[in-house]
Amino acid sequence: MAEPETGPTGLEALTKAATASQGEGRRLPPVHLWNPPFCGDIDMRIARDGTWFYMGSPIGRAPLVRLFSTILRKDQDRYVLVTPVERVGIRVDDAPFLAVEMKAEDGPQGRELAFRTNVEDWTVAGPDHPMRFEEGDAEGLKPYVHVRDGLWALVKRALFYDLAALGEVREIEGVAMFGVVSRGAFFAMQRADEVGVQG
Repeated sequence: MAEPETGPTGLEALTKAATASQGEGRRLPPVHLWNPPFCGDIDMRIARDGTWFYMGSPIGRAPLVRLFSTILRKDQDRYVLVTPVERVGIRVDDAPFLAVEMKAEDGPQGRELAFRTNVEDWTVAGPDHPMRFEEGDAEGLKPYVHVRDGLWALVKRALFYDLAALGEVREIEGVAMFGVVSRGAFFAMQRADEVGVQG
């Protein structure tokens, strides 16, 4: 049962604690090392389109959303905002981030697919930051890219078509699969025959 939103779980106090926990420059705070007590859930939600809500209203200040994103963590059973002194649960409708821009460039390991999230993080897909593709209820295939520590970004629908244009076919365990390559890693989207592509 969620605890009441008083005391340390209030938005103002959480903002102050998050600000105090920031690393130097753009370095992220070491949230994976912190193990404060769980103080219950707060009425904060990240919608599927990347919008953050507090008590039903969108958080319109981009710097504040960016601040909260730096203390976001995926625990085993929930998403939490964590500081050295407290940990509070929030709701995430799909993925906590939305990839809103993609760049395809040549790097030392071949093509590199770099994604910018709605909170201004950049991540390059590859062995350390895999991509995955899931079937959506109505919107078809949904691509995701791993950002950090179990936190993923849903790739914006408009970028999916750019991804598909970079696709190629490779045989995986005897099956021709259509997918994309980044930093030498192949990420399968679908069977090649399902998308009408020949190997």
